[in-house]
Amino acid sequence: MTLRDVLAALLVVTILGLAFVAIKAGLETVPPLTLCSLRFAFAAVPAVLVIRPPHAPALLVTAFGLALGVGQFGLLMTGIRLGMPAGLSSLLIQTQVPFTVALAWAVLGEHPRILQVLGGVVALLGVAAVALERGGDAPLGPLLMVVGAALGWASANIIVKRIGRVDMLALMVWSSLATTPPLLALSLIVEGPAAFAALARPSWAAIGSVAFQAYPTTLLAFGLWSGLLTRYPAATVTPFALLVPVAGILSTHFVLGEPVSASIVAGGSLILAGIALSLRGARPASRAHPSTVEAPRAA
Repeated sequence: MTLRDVLAALLVVTILGLAFVAIKAGLETVPPLTLCSLRFAFAAVPAVLVIRPPHAPALLVTAFGLALGVGQFGLLMTGIRLGMPAGLSSLLIQTQVPFTVALAWAVLGEHPRILQVLGGVVALLGVAAVALERGGDAPLGPLLMVVGAALGWASANIIVKRIGRVDMLALMVWSSLATTPPLLALSLIVEGPAAFAALARPSWAAIGSVAFQAYPTTLLAFGLWSGLLTRYPAATVTPFALLVPVAGILSTHFVLGEPVSASIVAGGSLILAGIALSLRGARPASRAHPSTVEAPRAA
C-alpha cells in the first residue's frame, strides 16, 4: 500500500472507533433501529438530489446498502441496546477480518500469503488480549447479534469488491438511500410507532450522534474503506480494522473517562505488529487479483 492509502486507512479506523462513542450517546434516547435508519437517511438526503447514481448494477448497490445498514449496523446497535458493552462490541465485530478473508478466498479466489495469515493471527491475539481484560459476562443473544454484524460487514466488503472502482461517495449515498426504507420498516415493526416519539424533542446528544454517524462515519470513513478494498486484496486492507477497538477504547477513555490498562496497551501493540506483518506479506497493487484492480463498470 502507498503511504497515502495507509494514512487513509488509519483515518478510517480512528473515525470508526469514535463512532462507538456516538452510537452509545444516541442509544440513550433513541431506539437502535430508529437511530440506524436516521443515520442512513441523513447520509442519503439531500445528497441524492445532487449526486448521480454510481456506475454499478442497482442490485449490487442495494445489496451493499442492506449488508451495511441492516446487516452490520442494525444488528450492532440492537446488540448494544440489549446489553452488549460498546467497548466489547468494538472488539467482537473485528471477527469481520477473518470472515472477509475467508469470503474473499471462497467468492473471489483471493489467496492470502503466509505472512498475511500470520499477521492476522497476531492481530487477533491482540484483540483477544484486550477483550479478556475488558471482560465481563456478555449476554449470549446480543453477543450473537454483534457476531452477525461482523458477518454483515464482511459481506459488504465482498460486495464492494464485486462492484469495483466507482465513485465511492455516490455509492455510499445511493446505498444509504436503498437501506433506509427497510430500516424504517423494521423499526416500525420491531420498535413500534412510539419509537419515533423521542424525535419530537431530540436531545443534542441524539442530534450529534446521528450527524457523526451519517457524515464522517458513513460517507467519509466507509467511502474511503470501500475505495481501499477495490484497489487492494482483502487480506491487505481488513487487518487495519483491528485498530478500531484500540481507537474505540482510547476515545471512550478521553471522552467518557474509561480507564486504559497495561493489557490494553499490550494488546494494541500486538495488533500493530500483526498489521505490519500483513502489509509486509501483501502483494503489490499492480499484481493483485484482477477483480480488485480493473473491475468492469456497468453501462
